[in-house]
Amino acid sequence: MQETTSDLELAAREPERQDVTLDNPPAVAPPALLPQQAQKGGCAAWWHHTKKYAWIVVRHTTKHTGVGIVCAVAYFDPGNWGVDLQAGSEYGYKLLFVVLLAGIFAIVFQTQASRLGCVTGMDLASHCRLLLYDRPKHRLLWRWLALYPLYALAEIAIVSTDLAELLGSAIALCLLFPKLPLWAGVLITASDVLFLLALRDPIRGQPVRLFELSIAILVSVVLICMAIIISKARVHWEDAFDGFLPSKTLFQSGALYTSIGIIGATVMPHSLFLGSALATQDRMSIREATSMADALITVDSTDSMVSETTTLSDSRAPSPQSAKHDMRCCFRSFAAAARRHLRLVQIDGHPDEPKSHAERENNPYYFVRAHLYHGIVDMVISLLGLAVVINALILILSSAVFFDGRNGSRTPASLFDAYALLQDELGKGIAIMFALALLASGQSASIIATLAGQIVSEGFIRWKVSPIMRRFLTRCLGLIPALLVAAAAGRPGIDTLLVASQVVLSIVLPFIVFPLLWFTSSKSIMSVKKPLERVASQDTSTQGALSTQDPMSVEAQVAMVDFSNGKVMVVVSYAIWLVIVIANVYAIVGLAMGEGG
Repeated sequence: MQETTSDLELAAREPERQDVTLDNPPAVAPPALLPQQAQKGGCAAWWHHTKKYAWIVVRHTTKHTGVGIVCAVAYFDPGNWGVDLQAGSEYGYKLLFVVLLAGIFAIVFQTQASRLGCVTGMDLASHCRLLLYDRPKHRLLWRWLALYPLYALAEIAIVSTDLAELLGSAIALCLLFPKLPLWAGVLITASDVLFLLALRDPIRGQPVRLFELSIAILVSVVLICMAIIISKARVHWEDAFDGFLPSKTLFQSGALYTSIGIIGATVMPHSLFLGSALATQDRMSIREATSMADALITVDSTDSMVSETTTLSDSRAPSPQSAKHDMRCCFRSFAAAARRHLRLVQIDGHPDEPKSHAERENNPYYFVRAHLYHGIVDMVISLLGLAVVINALILILSSAVFFDGRNGSRTPASLFDAYALLQDELGKGIAIMFALALLASGQSASIIATLAGQIVSEGFIRWKVSPIMRRFLTRCLGLIPALLVAAAAGRPGIDTLLVASQVVLSIVLPFIVFPLLWFTSSKSIMSVKKPLERVASQDTSTQGALSTQDPMSVEAQVAMVDFSNGKVMVVVSYAIWLVIVIANVYAIVGLAMGEGG
């Protein structure tokens, strides 16, 4: 019976064999897999795809991560510490919702700054100069009534920021070393500029991974120390998570005033300038990034290289036997280094430099697509995962230690109070970790403020300032009021000055944010040329005709892609800007009437 069935099957398959030729080979069916083999094959395919996508994530993360961490540093500087400690000690966990809301505000503005730099290839300060410096009518009025006042406000914001970092770092050093005078702590904190001088310029065309890694290490120190401190504190986590929801406490007079202080202290103006500048860097191709860095070498860096070459040639001059000649060479080297780092150099404009936004082109389409969305994701994750978390941990710590349940603390908690109470209740080690976190926060934020100052001066007035000169000028402006207040009023005066610096930042913020929103909402500024792909079926005669077309017809082969804000984002951004303006007016009126919460 089996042989008959086999013969019938062979007879049925005979016509198929007749159709088989050399040109038409038979199709060999794959062998059927057993269930165990199919399961193993599926696991192997799943593991292969997992490794593939994991490698893609790691590769993109290593290339694009860094800008968000650098910008996030500004959102938990010592000024934020003071406001968060005050909010937690007076109102418990109820103002955690405001911390989250301020973080969302920061994400909206910071991602737009990143979008502006990535699409246009220019930072926010350079855009302001391009818009206001060479207006077709009333040029001097636009410069002196719009551009230069805006530059002055940006410098005031940076000095106020550096003042907060100065005070916070000096306080941290005094907490770690009680015998250290405050003025000595101020001088020690200025040494961070040596760290900047040891690295390449981080705001040039190619990212400096060592700089970004160093900032990430300081941020990690802050986050780890705060996590250890929180693990030792007696936190009511149910009440803490409820604090991220809005409550009636927010509408109390004092709580509303403190909430305004949190919003004003969280969104930092100088971080918008820095974020827009770092977003212009090419983080994909090392070759292109290197060429871009060479193209962006400024007059100061060129003169520095010339000075170094001259000094080197002088040091190799003849007659090495003369000790007097050696002393002269050393003096020349020192003088050349001093001139290189302690001077202001005006950047001369090129003859073909654009005078308006209509005369310049944005970054290529492929550059924008390769960097824009990675940069936005990096910024959102860094702000939510670092800035919001650290600010929330500071407020939770203050609530757990200072807040008594209903009435709150009798006086707002300061940095000195927090250290003393942590030492009494949780031990010396926890208090030291608190001071270390404060020191790392202040030093990292101080470095960021120095870079932002360079971007502002180069963008607004085209003056190239070396990092040590920038630190010297900014630190002197902050040092004078800090020493006067410390000598006259002591620790309470320093706490008051720290809060006053945040008030100044809150007042300056709307003037910096408005140009950013205007630029990112303009289609003419945020549009990028995208080359159109030619049709594959196009014949050679048509291609030859296209190659002989005039430039106007060649322009028709390019489409404009709009990367400006959508209508919803425009409405949300201006609504947030209006809320900040109203908050500033309320804060100013409250200060004038003697209200403080």
